[in-house]
Amino acid sequence: MLLLVRAPQTAESAPGRGPRAQLLGAQADLCPLLHTQDQILRPDQQEQRTRAMSSPGAPSISFGALKPKRKTKKKHFVQQKVEVFRASDPVLSVLMWGVSHSINDLSQVPVPVMLLPDDFKASTKIKVINHLFNKENLPGQFKFKEYCPQVFRNLRERFGIEDQDYQVSLARSAPLKDEDRKSVGLMLTSYDHTLVIKEISSEEVEEMHSILSEYHQYIVTCHGSTLLPQFLAMYRVTVESEDTYLLVMRNMFSHRLHTHRKYELKGSVLSREASFKEKVKDFPGHKDADFRKNVQKVHVSVEEKEKLMEKLNRDIEFLVRMRIMDYSLLLGIHDVERAEREEEDMDSSGDEEEEGENGLGPLCSTSPEGIPGYMNSLKPLGPGEFDPYVDVYAIQSAEGAPRREVYFMGLIDVLTQYDAKKKAAHAARAVKQGAGAEISTVHPEQYAKRFRDFFSKIFA
Repeated sequence: MLLLVRAPQTAESAPGRGPRAQLLGAQADLCPLLHTQDQILRPDQQEQRTRAMSSPGAPSISFGALKPKRKTKKKHFVQQKVEVFRASDPVLSVLMWGVSHSINDLSQVPVPVMLLPDDFKASTKIKVINHLFNKENLPGQFKFKEYCPQVFRNLRERFGIEDQDYQVSLARSAPLKDEDRKSVGLMLTSYDHTLVIKEISSEEVEEMHSILSEYHQYIVTCHGSTLLPQFLAMYRVTVESEDTYLLVMRNMFSHRLHTHRKYELKGSVLSREASFKEKVKDFPGHKDADFRKNVQKVHVSVEEKEKLMEKLNRDIEFLVRMRIMDYSLLLGIHDVERAEREEEDMDSSGDEEEEGENGLGPLCSTSPEGIPGYMNSLKPLGPGEFDPYVDVYAIQSAEGAPRREVYFMGLIDVLTQYDAKKKAAHAARAVKQGAGAEISTVHPEQYAKRFRDFFSKIFA
């Protein structure tokens, strides 16, 4: 038995009956009509019927007597195949099911003319209880909650992401886990590498709620032109009475171009060097000290640098207003010549298309479904080329640069507010390292100034 219980805030649709269930139910209601055999009359029979109906005293003619001798085939509906949300982790299976159900439900709800304050507090909840369910696909019992569905739908629209593409990217195939991630919690990438799903804490859910209204207004004001994360949805998945909070964002790296090197930069070198264990990984995450040691520079044109600095200054002012600090610049670098050599080696070995070493992108464009969309299937892309509508964080290196590269730059970890805990951590580190040390836990204004100064120096 399947039982769906929904909170009052949900759309006005019957519990447990999404568009697919409603369609099949409507088909079932029509079956008696469609199973009725067609009545076929010859011209002389039609004339006889007309005369009989026009004569008041004439006996009525039974249509059974006028049936043709040949039999008419009955029409039968073939029920559509039910989607199976199969993943190795039950949390992922429920996430895929929940996203598909949520998007289907949202498609039945009119888009509001404007968002109201209540939309920033709203949520939808679904509880499924079915002890006979096939646990290879979904758990016997689970809950799925979506936070502020209308707000995030509006944000997806402003970021140029269609709901159906979003649904395909997350629910068509299971997201991929980042096995190299050292911190606690899930870090996932959608199968087409366009979305990132990050597990967050309940405190971060509260922080997200506290800035969501201002974040939405900021995205409206800057028309989506920002280095901030593109927040697309926030969910809670409950399996076996354990809650998992998930935040969905656009992937800052390309779905198509390999990211050969990556840095997480805070503008501080104190304790900001990748460990030996990190450096020996196939795709290590380097830090500020590594950036300086490698004499790494970003080679972009003067025009691109001005655009980046304008975005960064605007974004940092917003973060200061929100009392946010401890964020990082995520910098990914795609080496075009190296990618060409890798592709030639793969072609010469006769291997089929496979994922790159970092698992962040195939060598060719993905299936023309999901967020990459049909544009990639219609527009062939050469080495180092990208679709700016999909890879929105990508920037080409300038002509005449030492290497032909593509850079991916964006701000991450923007849900840390300067609260009592951070103030205490700042005081403790200041005592230990000295007041003038470049520690990361400083108040937002000081953090922003240091970050801005560092960012301006990464360019050649």
